[in-house]
Amino acid sequence: MRAIRGATMLQNNSAEEMKDATKELLFEMMLKNNVDNSDLISIILTATVDLNCAFPAAAAREMGMGDVPLLCSVEMNVVGAPEKVVRVLMHCETDLKRSEITHIYLRGAEVLRQDLAQ
Repeated sequence: MRAIRGATMLQNNSAEEMKDATKELLFEMMLKNNVDNSDLISIILTATVDLNCAFPAAAAREMGMGDVPLLCSVEMNVVGAPEKVVRVLMHCETDLKRSEITHIYLRGAEVLRQDLAQ
């Protein structure tokens, strides 16, 4: 079992953008790490406090992950931290070594973890 990190940033507190950005992030995380839906164990999704338009897990369910345990939470509201960020921690079955995992940061979220950004 491995965990894959990911994050994306939204421009607006919009349900449509939340859905699109979350789907894009989950798709890239799975694609770059050769993860299939059947490999997924669980996914934790967080959103900054300023994103209250929709649950990011709803986008995952639209992608066919209805049988995957999904959990949404609010990210810590740290002063000076970037706003409008969705973060993902995906747990999956894979033969990849920890050093071979590709963590995905999109739409400006690369600033969160420049050491991990692809």
